[in-house]
Amino acid sequence: MSQEKTKIEILKEQSHQLRGTLIEEVRSPETRFTGSAENLLKFHGIYQQKDRDRRRPEEKSEGPKPFTLMVRGRIPGGRLNWKQWQAWDTIADRYASKSLRLTTRQSLQLHGVIKKDLQQTIQEINIALSSTTGACGDVVRNVTQAVNPWGDPRLAQLDTVSDLISKHFEADSHAYFEIFLNGEPVIEEKIDPIYGAAYLPRKFKIGLTVEGNNAIDIYTQDLGLAASFDASDQLEGYFVWVGGGLGMSHSDPDTKPRLADFLGWIPAAALIAVSEAVVTTQRDHGNREDRTFARLKYLLDKKGLDWFKAEVERRAGISFSSRRHEAWRTPAYLGWNKHRDGTLSLGFHTLSGRLVDAPGRPLKSALRELIVDYKLDIQLTPDQDLILFGIPPSAQRSIESFLDARGLSPFSPQKLYDKALTCVALPTCSKALAEAERVGPGIFASLQDALDRHELNGRAPIIRVTGCPNGCARPYTAEIGLVGQMPGHYAVFIGGDAEGRRLARKVKDKVKYDELPALFDRLTALWRAEGAAEERLGDFAWRYGLENLGESI
Repeated sequence: MSQEKTKIEILKEQSHQLRGTLIEEVRSPETRFTGSAENLLKFHGIYQQKDRDRRRPEEKSEGPKPFTLMVRGRIPGGRLNWKQWQAWDTIADRYASKSLRLTTRQSLQLHGVIKKDLQQTIQEINIALSSTTGACGDVVRNVTQAVNPWGDPRLAQLDTVSDLISKHFEADSHAYFEIFLNGEPVIEEKIDPIYGAAYLPRKFKIGLTVEGNNAIDIYTQDLGLAASFDASDQLEGYFVWVGGGLGMSHSDPDTKPRLADFLGWIPAAALIAVSEAVVTTQRDHGNREDRTFARLKYLLDKKGLDWFKAEVERRAGISFSSRRHEAWRTPAYLGWNKHRDGTLSLGFHTLSGRLVDAPGRPLKSALRELIVDYKLDIQLTPDQDLILFGIPPSAQRSIESFLDARGLSPFSPQKLYDKALTCVALPTCSKALAEAERVGPGIFASLQDALDRHELNGRAPIIRVTGCPNGCARPYTAEIGLVGQMPGHYAVFIGGDAEGRRLARKVKDKVKYDELPALFDRLTALWRAEGAAEERLGDFAWRYGLENLGESI
């Protein structure tokens, strides 16, 4: 491993707190950003992308320019009011691809924004009291939070906590305002007190829930927090996990997905001190010579959990307590739910989080109409769905009729689809090796056919598909994870469990897309024949033996 800093580390240090050449380049008539500016854009919630369906020279003059931008919101806990939703919807029509995409970190993404419209896009997002700053880049990303369609008073207390964490770890730089919002330049800006001059070695993900509810896939977070409560349901403290992360490389056996380790319990008053101690320990000791090994999980593997725990305790001035947390039993949220305040909430399933109007299925415009007409609040979910809040009970039937008339349903078509996820992948993601979102419906349908044939719908497994091994759709904690290896080919991972407590393992390499239906049929037939009554696929796979399973299917 090289002992020299990477080019990106040097770029961050010399960027004048994330400015670089962005001010000049945003205003330039050029249709793309330079490489250095492209890397700094990420800290402001923006990725430069290229439509890989339109690479051939003869196509470059047709339609939109091939270089476009993905713009991602910083939306703590995925919570929006109706005016913010209306603004994002309008911006998507005006400047992007006329679609919205819900992410697995409870955010919204715009795709297809062209460079000349970027500044206006950010300004209109800002007018809606929303932001994109820190949604990407080597900082603490969007804070995820367990959803609460029931108005559960315990879950409700997380709202202020996720806002507090998000605000605390927002980069202390005026650059965002100068570049995109025409703010007055700051001549001498102080170095960020948390991130320093070079920010973090890599991205950092924080998730917040209550004990017993793993809606956020807590073991995949760099820092996972599960709140505990006293006898009067007041938040008293947090169980803390560190070191989760799912990225890996097919070609490097030293890279791997990793589940977070349990550190212990802390009182509520220690939350910010402990969170900052975790982040700054990663800042000071994380790998800055090789970005492949720069996530917190690799620091824990290198230094050990005991060292890390002691370092966090020293920095935070506390000691972790050894309490036991409740068993994980994550509640379902899709469909109608009674809220504590007497209203209804509606958990709305979306396939892969893509909100777009299609012939016979005007999903995006129908959601906008409902949200705006009834002035509903929204919470996005880590499973790429959304929840609508504040519906009068008297409006339930009219809303159902409204959706029926447009061929829409808030429910997933089968249990299999409830937690089925895909990443964006092709054509816009530069990391994609294979399709994900666009082939997801076909993959899910072929697995559903196999479940139907073998009468296994009651035990439908969790399946997730990604176009590359970075794991954005969390395939490695699914019961079936398909990970793109090359065009039309997938590595097959099997063995995760329903509460995300166990990693799946690779059982097949480079399976062709066209071969997946037959593989699913062999897998489900074996599961039905050899599995115990009510045994889930992931549990069966480990009991049967993953190596044996791979050879059998």
